[in-house]
Amino acid sequence: MIFKQLKKFLVIFDSPEMDCPPVFSSGDVVSGRVVLELFGETKVDSLKLHAEGYAKVHWTESRSAGSSTAYTQNYSDEVEYLNQREVLLQADNCEVTVLPAGRHEFPFSFQLPEETLVTSFEGKHGSIRYWVKVKLHRPWCPVRKIKKEFTVIEPIDINTPSLLAPQAGTKDKLARTWYRNFGQVSVTAKIDRKGYTPGEVIPVFAEFDNATSRSIVPKAFITQTQTFIARGTMKQKRSIVATLCGDIVSARTRETWHGRAIKIPPVGPSIQQCRIIKVEYMLKVCVDVPGTSKLCLELPLVIGTIPLHPFGSRTSSISSHYSVNLEWLRMAIPEQPEPPPEYSSVVTEEEAEQRNNVVVQQPAEDLSGIMERPLMAFVQEFRFRPPPVYSEIDPNPQPLNMRPRCMTC
Repeated sequence: MIFKQLKKFLVIFDSPEMDCPPVFSSGDVVSGRVVLELFGETKVDSLKLHAEGYAKVHWTESRSAGSSTAYTQNYSDEVEYLNQREVLLQADNCEVTVLPAGRHEFPFSFQLPEETLVTSFEGKHGSIRYWVKVKLHRPWCPVRKIKKEFTVIEPIDINTPSLLAPQAGTKDKLARTWYRNFGQVSVTAKIDRKGYTPGEVIPVFAEFDNATSRSIVPKAFITQTQTFIARGTMKQKRSIVATLCGDIVSARTRETWHGRAIKIPPVGPSIQQCRIIKVEYMLKVCVDVPGTSKLCLELPLVIGTIPLHPFGSRTSSISSHYSVNLEWLRMAIPEQPEPPPEYSSVVTEEEAEQRNNVVVQQPAEDLSGIMERPLMAFVQEFRFRPPPVYSEIDPNPQPLNMRPRCMTC
């Protein structure tokens, strides 16, 4: 019967909102309580808590050493970010503590390291996780363990000069098949800044000059690249998170995008500070030329956590920024009218030759009508400019009855 004395054994984190799980960053204090609910009187040796945080990567590759010999190569690595221990209950002189039947709560609190941590992440070949593990030791009983993860988000403020700088580029290509030239295609594209947050719309300004004898199809994609590094070897997973398809550009004509819109879905922020895991984003403006390879212009993106503030105070509270939308943490992508195409549908011909089973799907909904407006509307210094104070208009205001009247009135 001693094995059935434990009714409940769980960990509860303190959270400012009951229905929202807590989110932490480096330097924050993680607090909560361990709950023990007992059917009857129970003897306890100790109750200990261990907080851990690791970035880990692992994958395997099969290699051939001859016609009849093959072997599997394993690649793995890890980085430790958190390792703290705390004793919640233990009697002196190694004596046993007797707990009566009922509910018992043991509070805990520890501070995350001041140095920059890495945002929680789940990927195909690796993860970044933080958790607390509690062990209950009782006489003549196996050790009971519980483990509960918590989320860490390191702030990325897009209101920094490097992330507010416009991104632009130009690329051209001679369209040809075998010995025949069809002419040249050129793409020029620009976005108003480098840093964005999930849910924002990116206005794409682009010009497509089709000097060929064939029609072309302009498209734009937001791609995510997950990079896993172990033992000097790199493994990557690429995916498309948003798409935009333009109108067909006829032969020897030119097409211009005046702020065609592509929306950022609820994806995780960029990860740039981890030694073994990186998450990077790119805006690719591409042109499909029938009968020849693609022309793609790449503009780097950084997905941040602190949104754009045209003016006013800037807060660095992580909970306040993520209390509204945590869909990307729960890996719940919202419903879309059509699924995005595979990454292989937008790679160049050289990259496509190295991949098999290329899948081409229909592009997602065209959002081009949302942000059709002049370029100047998206320059940050022209947004929400406050009106001048009254003293700037008339430094010596006079009452209305004292002001001189016009002679013609």
